[in-house]
Amino acid sequence: MRFVLPVCCGALVLAAAAARADHTNPGDPPAGHSLHGEAFDQGPRQAARLMGGTGKVHLAVSTKHPAAQEFFDQGLGQLHGFWYFEAERSFRQAAALDPDLAMAYWGMAMANVNNEKRARQLIDEAVKRKSGADARETLWIDALAEFYKNDPTAEKKSDDNDDNESNDAPAERPKDAAKNRPMKPSEAQRRRKYIERLESIIYQYPDEIEAKAHLAVFLWVSREKGLPITSPAAVDALIGDVFAVEPMHPAHHYRIHLWDNAEHPERALRSAALCGPAAPAIAHMWHMPGHTYSKLRRFPDAAWQQEAASRVDHAYMIRNRVLPDEIHNYAHNQEWLIRTLGLTGEVHRGIELAKNMIALPRHPRFNVPSKSGTSSTYGRTRLFDLLVRYELWDELLALEGTMYLEPVDDKTDEARQLRALGAARFATGDAERGKQQIAALEALLVEAKADQTKAGDEASEKARKAVKADKPSKGDEARIARAKSDAVKRKNEPIRAAEQALAELHGWLAASTGDHAEALQQFEKAKMSREFLSRAQLSAGNREKAEELARRATERAENEVYPLANLVDVLHRLDKPDEAANALGRLRNISATLDMELPVVRRIASVAAENNLPADWRRTAAPAADLGPRPPLDRLGPVKWNPSPAPTFRLATTDGKPVSLDDYRGRPVVLIFYLGFGCLHCVEQLRAFGPTTSQWNEAGISLLAISTDSNDELAKSLASFEKDGTFPFPLVSDGDLRTFKLYGAYDDFEHRPLHATLLLDGQGRVLWQDISAEPFKDVPFLLKESKRLLELWGG
Repeated sequence: MRFVLPVCCGALVLAAAAARADHTNPGDPPAGHSLHGEAFDQGPRQAARLMGGTGKVHLAVSTKHPAAQEFFDQGLGQLHGFWYFEAERSFRQAAALDPDLAMAYWGMAMANVNNEKRARQLIDEAVKRKSGADARETLWIDALAEFYKNDPTAEKKSDDNDDNESNDAPAERPKDAAKNRPMKPSEAQRRRKYIERLESIIYQYPDEIEAKAHLAVFLWVSREKGLPITSPAAVDALIGDVFAVEPMHPAHHYRIHLWDNAEHPERALRSAALCGPAAPAIAHMWHMPGHTYSKLRRFPDAAWQQEAASRVDHAYMIRNRVLPDEIHNYAHNQEWLIRTLGLTGEVHRGIELAKNMIALPRHPRFNVPSKSGTSSTYGRTRLFDLLVRYELWDELLALEGTMYLEPVDDKTDEARQLRALGAARFATGDAERGKQQIAALEALLVEAKADQTKAGDEASEKARKAVKADKPSKGDEARIARAKSDAVKRKNEPIRAAEQALAELHGWLAASTGDHAEALQQFEKAKMSREFLSRAQLSAGNREKAEELARRATERAENEVYPLANLVDVLHRLDKPDEAANALGRLRNISATLDMELPVVRRIASVAAENNLPADWRRTAAPAADLGPRPPLDRLGPVKWNPSPAPTFRLATTDGKPVSLDDYRGRPVVLIFYLGFGCLHCVEQLRAFGPTTSQWNEAGISLLAISTDSNDELAKSLASFEKDGTFPFPLVSDGDLRTFKLYGAYDDFEHRPLHATLLLDGQGRVLWQDISAEPFKDVPFLLKESKRLLELWGG
């Protein structure tokens, strides 16, 4: 759901006048688009509300509207929580209340850190209104305006962004990402100049703690992009100045980031305790302490934080009818939670959450199974990881042929799936079907190598055609060779995945025939885990090597239950009862949530019995003394995503026949909100859906189109649209736009209806939606996705 901003003093008046846009006027933008140009079709498009819980922050701005100041402060708190989509909504609301409030546009620019084209346009709007700002606000505006003015690459950066990531929280980057991407001198100079501008605000207005907070986060972000921080302690002291004035400022977020990639994550423990409570309505603020606790190997505490973030996100989605992957960091947070549950041994809970991620609604823009960083991809990865690592072979095989193991258009993922299923076949004694997986992998490897060769040849040919001279120079030949090499490298991953998968399955095959030496050689080639190799060495009779590998696995996995449980198992099988008992004692100290039915746990049940321990030998640890306030998790929201209830409506067809949501109880329906027959794109959408009506009916799904046209307009348009005045599915009028507004298909700020397509199940729940400036016309995708969702969630 996206909306735009008023970009002139009278914008709200103009928008109200255009509520029923005359699509025949050449000066009008296309229906559903912003009155202010293409750049403003992005962003939230529904009104903000004062939600509370976004942080104790305040930056006085020049407005006579108290509510505008409140929404500005709310947006500021949301900025600190990297909740940029909602921050822009709050700043937009402030501008709606006070169109001349320059700092509201500064805030919108700050909320577009991932779309510099929009950010520059927005800060330009702030500059236009500087006459109404005081000297202090002018410093803020000029600093950001100069920052974007001096970025010659802004246009290209914007073009490279995905639409759904334009103003949402940045993805978290690997620890050493900045080292691999050195900053250009011009970019370093631009950032240093902005730092000087923020320092100027601090020196001129020493009580302005927001300047100190923004300087701290900008220094961290710049470090992540390649500009070093020479003294993290100095930045920490800057953050400390903020807390000296407001101890619960959301800058706790920044202290965690500051020390997250440093050698002393414990220096952020105080902020880890207070980050979530400092802004409890923002999921990312609950997520961030998980960084600190994970670095300190405090996995139960990390899991609690990730679950808290997940629940807050789910509560927000339900309240605002937002789909999961419309929140940029949602999938990352969920996979981190599942990964952490695997470390604490809460495996079956992790599996259920992974399956929930796979079941989430998909969308061509923001949740595609073959695209990295999406719920679908993360869910499959974590599901395989848990099932394979914990040897849950029967559970894995039971999922074969289901939605959870569906084929995807990604050879790396296909190799992983064939590998896992093959291992499960061999592990359960079905060597013949295991060989079938080997054959499938061999065919996949041939295809992957052919793809690589083709990519290299095409890149070489393209580079050669780009050479303008008749005869390539040595430099040209080098560029051609580099283009081919780069293309080949990009195709390495599927080949590597298939080769390692084949090595593992050949290892299983050798082990099944008793050739343990060959099996070990293949397993090592497959890069199997030390835990797995320790058991393979044990099967081969290599006792010392088995113990060595099992112990080394625990040394690198402090407080992880699986390596320690494996060590207990190996030591027990090596007839070392005292050492096995000692390892079990260590395991008990971190076993509070360990699933007792896991194969590796069942194998060590005899060790517990020999040491006179109860069948459930887990030990619950006392909570750490340095944790902050923690509300009951169930008060924050649900742990899994579930569809939200759709609003009820009652409309009528052109012949006066009433149509309501109740009419579709027990039968799924796709609602198509279109902007009248004057919208050519809407007509294209209806023409795309119309011929497929029978396919939808065969799937047990109804279609209903809801128009902005009045009943009379709809009847006239329908008569001209179809020769006999009929259409394959019902068209109803929502001339007063009441239903459009109920479903969020309406721009509250420009008072314009939006295109929307939604799938409702037979219970009246929203399973899927697309609300945007353009109508959704990929009918084959939606039909396939509707069938999938209805199978998973019920019709």
